[in-house]
Amino acid sequence: MDSYSFLNSHTHNNPLYKRNNWQSSYNSYNQKELADSDIGTLKDEKYMRSYALKLAHQGEYTKAIALLDRIIDSHPENAIDYNNRGLIYFQSGHAQKALLDYNTAMQLNPRLASVYNNRANYYAARGDLVKALSDYDQALDLNPRYVRAWINRGITLRELGEYKDAIDDLEIALLFGQLEIHIWSERGRSYHLWGDWNCAIADYRRVLSHTMSLDKIEDIITYRLRLQVENWLGELGFSTYK
Repeated sequence: MDSYSFLNSHTHNNPLYKRNNWQSSYNSYNQKELADSDIGTLKDEKYMRSYALKLAHQGEYTKAIALLDRIIDSHPENAIDYNNRGLIYFQSGHAQKALLDYNTAMQLNPRLASVYNNRANYYAARGDLVKALSDYDQALDLNPRYVRAWINRGITLRELGEYKDAIDDLEIALLFGQLEIHIWSERGRSYHLWGDWNCAIADYRRVLSHTMSLDKIEDIITYRLRLQVENWLGELGFSTYK
C-alpha cells in the first residue's frame, strides 16, 4: 500500500494515514500561555476548546481529551465536541474510542459533514476502503465544497487503482483554491502510479517550487510533504534540482 496523507487543519504524523479534519468551530484565540495547573480552573467553554486545540497541536493528547471530557460532561448534546474528541483519540492511537465518538456525533447531528470525513479516515486506516468511500460520499453530499473530503476520496480511489477517478476528484478540489500544494502532490502521485510520468513530474515540480523558501522546520507538515515529493521524484530518476 502506498503511504500517503489524509489532510486536516493540524495534521500529525501517523505512519499510514493522516487525513482528518478538526471541526472549524474550534477557533484560534489570542490567549496567554497557561500552566498545566490552570487546566483545572478553566471555566469558559470556548476558551477550553481553544486550549484543547492548542494542546492537541503540541501532541498533548491526554490533556486535550481531559478538557473535552469536561465539556462533554457539561453538554453531552454537542456533536462537534464528540467529533473533535474522536479525532484526538484517533491521532493518539485509540481507534475504537475514536469510532465510538464519531458514531455518537452522527447520532446527535447526522448532517455534520466533517464527522463522515473523519470516520472515513478511520475506515481507510483499517484498509476498509469501500466503507471509507461511502463516508466520503456522504460528507460531499452534505458539503460539496469540502476540499479535504475531495482530496481524501481521491487518495482512496487511487489506492483502489481508480487513477482517472482519483485525478478527477483532485482536480475538482483544485477549483476551490485551497491546499494546492497538497493537491498537486497527491495528483502527481496518482499520475505517477498511473504511468503518466510527465504529468507527475510537472505536479511534483509545482510542489517543490512553492516550498523552496522553507529554510526552517517551522511548518512541519509542509516540510514533510516536500520530503515526500522529493522521494517520489527520486523514484522517477530525477533529483530535486535537476
